[in-house]
Amino acid sequence: MNEALEKLAKDVHLEDAANERLRLAFSHACVQRVSHLLEDPAVVRCLATLGRFVEGSIDRAALIEAAARADLLANHHPGSKSLDGVGHAAVSASYAVAKALAGKPLQAAEYAAYAAVYGQGGYGAVADRESFQPEFDWQVSCLRSLAA
Repeated sequence: MNEALEKLAKDVHLEDAANERLRLAFSHACVQRVSHLLEDPAVVRCLATLGRFVEGSIDRAALIEAAARADLLANHHPGSKSLDGVGHAAVSASYAVAKALAGKPLQAAEYAAYAAVYGQGGYGAVADRESFQPEFDWQVSCLRSLAA
C-alpha cells in the first residue's frame, strides 16, 4: 500500500466526479510504466484505448467496451508458470489495465507497482517492502505533476 499516494489522492480529491480525467490520466501513466510486461495483445489494445480516451480521440462507449474486455481478460489470465513468480508480472499488469479502465486509479497503481516489482525479482522482491519504494515515489510524483 502506497500511503503517500493515498494521502495525495485525498488532498487532490482524486475520487471526485469532476476529476475523472485526472483519474484516467494517472492510471494510464502508471500502467504505461509496466506495459512491456503485458503478454496478451488484446490487453495491450485495451490500454491503447484508454490512452486514446485520455487524449480525447475516442468516445466513452469505446472506453466502456475496453473496460469490460480488460476485466474479462485479466480475470481469465492463465497465471504464472514460473517458479520464481516473475511470470506474475504479466498477471498484475493485466489487472492494472483493467483497474485503470474502470477508473480505479489507486488499485491500478497498486497492481502496476506489483507488476514492476515482480518483473524485477519475483516472489523475493515482492516480500521486501523496500522493493516498492522507487515505484511508489514515482507514482506520487506523477500524480502531483498531473494534478498541478
